[in-house]
Amino acid sequence: MRTKAAIIREPKQDAWEIVEVDIDDPVAGEVQVKLAASGLCHSDEHLLTGDLVFEKYPLMGGHEGAGVVTKVGEGVIGIEEGDHVVLAFIPACGTCRPCAEGLQNLCDNGAGLLSGKAISDDGFRVHTASGEDVGTMCLLGTFSPYVTVHQSSVVKIEKDIPLDKAALLGCGVATGWGSATEIGRAREGDVVVVVGVGGIGINSVQGAASAGARAIVAVDPVEFKREKALEFGATHTCSSMDEAMALVGEISWGRMADLVILTMGVVEGKDLLPGLLLTGKGRRCVVVGLGDMTAVDAQVSILDLAMQQKTLQGAIFGGVGPRKQIPHLLHQYRAGNLKLDELVTRTYRLEEINQGYQDMRDGKNIRGVIIYDEQDW
Repeated sequence: MRTKAAIIREPKQDAWEIVEVDIDDPVAGEVQVKLAASGLCHSDEHLLTGDLVFEKYPLMGGHEGAGVVTKVGEGVIGIEEGDHVVLAFIPACGTCRPCAEGLQNLCDNGAGLLSGKAISDDGFRVHTASGEDVGTMCLLGTFSPYVTVHQSSVVKIEKDIPLDKAALLGCGVATGWGSATEIGRAREGDVVVVVGVGGIGINSVQGAASAGARAIVAVDPVEFKREKALEFGATHTCSSMDEAMALVGEISWGRMADLVILTMGVVEGKDLLPGLLLTGKGRRCVVVGLGDMTAVDAQVSILDLAMQQKTLQGAIFGGVGPRKQIPHLLHQYRAGNLKLDELVTRTYRLEEINQGYQDMRDGKNIRGVIIYDEQDW
């Protein structure tokens, strides 16, 4: 099938390039999906900046999507043509050791996330019109109206859920919500600090509110995002972690935060020290945002970390497997406990992708979304 896609040809490219591509039919274990929408996640911005470098270029971006199954390969179980699905950027095969231990967000199939190659055979399902192989972001590549992906990356959902909103569950919503409720273990009465109120952080705010946190401090330099955080459950806002120190000390009676979540678009080593200083004794600081994949230096007070018994915790997909978390979040959406519609600040056509990312850089979006051909879904 010939269609169009947004690709980059090398790291640190200035902008996404819209090209014609050919999408292969699914082989055994794969499905083809006609997408309704794709989120514009900050992780794809890391491809342009070179913070994330893949094994294969050209690379088709996008890892947040939902749509309708159009073709099913041999041996696929539980998925049929016409099914509505969310694509999860973390695959979950259900049979490897992490999956068997309840750690589906650490599925062994995730080892290929940065390879750009298909799970089934380390091959390629996307090619430029001239026949050049194209890798895919996080085994998906949702910056195209059609994708061919492995069944372990696909989660079936009910057909009454709006697909353009369901697309956000494939990364940002699940990651942010779970980082507060699962990995972060936010509880009723807690003081929670969320640093960075973008597509992930805003959902950490939602998650903390759902857990009953008594105070949620949203930290972001952009006034628009601080205002949006208040709509999603934040009780206080600050423009920086330095500014938050005194406020958190005051509202916690000097005990500091029960949970700090670092969800800024780019996390640097210097951010860990203030993050941990905001964290109370015996409490947890969760690192969610990405940084330069080659960076290895970090500023941490070893004395504070050890003697105050604090935990510095990493998180991927919010610490929960997609097959558990996505249906759970859809239930929360139906119950009115999860805001999805309100997350979408602006929508774009695929050809407007560079404007969408510029709006993100300018602090104008909580989440931008690419909408494909609405009449087909």
